[in-house]
Amino acid sequence: MERIYLDHAATTPMHPEVTQTVVEQMNDTFGNPSSIHSFGRASRQVVDKARTMAATSIGANFNEIIFTSGGTEADNLAIVGTAQAMKQRGRHIITSSIEHHAVLHTCAHLENEGYEVTYLPVNEEGLIRLSDLAAALREDTILVSIMYGNNEIGTIQPIAEIGELLKEHQAVFHTDAVQAYGAVPIDVKAEHIDLLSASGHKINGPKGIGFLYVKEGLTLTPGLFGGEQERKRRAGTENVPAIAGFGKAIEVAMASMEEKRERYMSFKKQLTRVLSEKQVNFSMNGSLERSLPHVINLSFPGTDVESLLVNLDLAGIAASSGSACTAGSIEPSHVLVAMFGKESERLRNSIRFSFGITNTKEQIDQAGEALAAITERLTNK
Repeated sequence: MERIYLDHAATTPMHPEVTQTVVEQMNDTFGNPSSIHSFGRASRQVVDKARTMAATSIGANFNEIIFTSGGTEADNLAIVGTAQAMKQRGRHIITSSIEHHAVLHTCAHLENEGYEVTYLPVNEEGLIRLSDLAAALREDTILVSIMYGNNEIGTIQPIAEIGELLKEHQAVFHTDAVQAYGAVPIDVKAEHIDLLSASGHKINGPKGIGFLYVKEGLTLTPGLFGGEQERKRRAGTENVPAIAGFGKAIEVAMASMEEKRERYMSFKKQLTRVLSEKQVNFSMNGSLERSLPHVINLSFPGTDVESLLVNLDLAGIAASSGSACTAGSIEPSHVLVAMFGKESERLRNSIRFSFGITNTKEQIDQAGEALAAITERLTNK
């Protein structure tokens, strides 16, 4: 039985060129990038090359990239670092109700520290309303954190419009772009983004590596204390092999972005077409048009999410009920709760499928046919 991986939003397999790059660095470049001798300088060149690649990919400057251990640390550094640096100017933060837990739990921590957080609602497509954001802004608002593209339903927020709205306000604009980075074009200058989080393992790079873009001139209190690495904002010896692998993953992702976007969008249409042809009763959570190309979230009335996932896994198909960070217990998705309410049946019958470089048209057909058979079996009990 062929195993089909349709959970690339959770994590992606490393690209062969990335694996090769990481192994080469582990074998050949072991110097500490802070050392001034030739071994250290060789490692520093590797880090600088990856930093240049990351900066170029989002229209940033070389000195505006801070390497982190991943998206969660990047989110924490952006949010807590900004809150602490700006607390004399206010203690009000705005975010959305459908953020990743790396943002939501960080905001909850700050609430315990005396900050006030406004959680913006979303409509049934998972979009915030700019009017709600404008109404929530106050003189003491110091940070607005709105994710670029949602990891569960794929909805892309109006980032450029938010950036424009905040241009004349003191509030710093952070976006968690972990799911969107490498999937859609991002220009931090054109979109007036002050802080942006990205992660390697979402773009066929290594786990445990990410970056935070920090607009030049922005004050940020560090989360780690020690050496003076990463412009004194992130202490600790750099993970050179992972950074090198991330740099290679960025290079590959940027070169293939448009081709992958078209292919993944065709996979979405193909999957829904197979289900329609098989007369499966389903509906889409979110928008097909304003969404990340590789993420689709479908509701199957009359089924149960746990039974769906177990049966899909038995059929060799890996999918998800939402965020991988809540794995181990299938709880109602906070994203779907925000979109449809706590009583909606969709909370109990929705599945996320997410595509990646390992997938083929034939696999999508197989997955659609297997899904049709499973839903028929589950609804005809």
